Amino acid sequence: MSQKLVIIPTYNECGNIENILHAVMDLDAGFHVLVVDDSSPDGTADLVRKKQIDFPEEIHLLEREEKTGLGTAYIAGFRWALSRDYKYIFEMDADFSHNPKDLLRLHDACEKGADMSVGSRYTKNGKVSNWPILRVLMSYFASMYVRMILWIRVMDATAGFVCYTDDVLREIDLDEIEFVGYAFQIEMKYKAIKKGFKLVEVPITFIDRQVGQSKMSMNIFTEAFLGVIKMKFQ
Repeated sequence: MSQKLVIIPTYNECGNIENILHAVMDLDAGFHVLVVDDSSPDGTADLVRKKQIDFPEEIHLLEREEKTGLGTAYIAGFRWALSRDYKYIFEMDADFSHNPKDLLRLHDACEKGADMSVGSRYTKNGKVSNWPILRVLMSYFASMYVRMILWIRVMDATAGFVCYTDDVLREIDLDEIEFVGYAFQIEMKYKAIKKGFKLVEVPITFIDRQVGQSKMSMNIFTEAFLGVIKMKFQ
């Protein structure tokens, strides 16, 4: 059985899902994929089932009845992975903003001693491509804000391209994870660091999605802004 599982949460990703699954399978590096789909009305789950015919052992599908947020989708995926004893568990977007080839580099960082590796836009040699400058500035200063409030040395605190070892996910109480948007990504990193796990940032080039619509909203941004303060005083 593979030790590596890539969790990809989806909602209306019919334009991307087949291509991203092919890209991961083409790595030929023993990755399995779990798509966590929130009842996408565009037929995303049907396309995943189609790909399962070609990759019955490698591609898995977890369907949820409603859209309840990125964080809850990942937690459902984490529980699924831990119950099947995967050693390396990845978060990755479906829209190619994360280059699937960088999964190899995230895995390598954990094999070399990191408990958690993060594909970072803002560490040395990290880049952002095709984002409006205002979006880049918001994201960059959001991570600076997190570092100032929580006192953690993470250049890209809201990054969603991550490799966890199973030890990290077994140690964090997933029932106590409170946030669902960008704040979820911050909370997971913060809790891992507070528990003494080693986090390593791996420079990546983040590319804005070409197909489909961004899930970013003001509610997600507000949750992250206020959530950091709440984490500080919990």
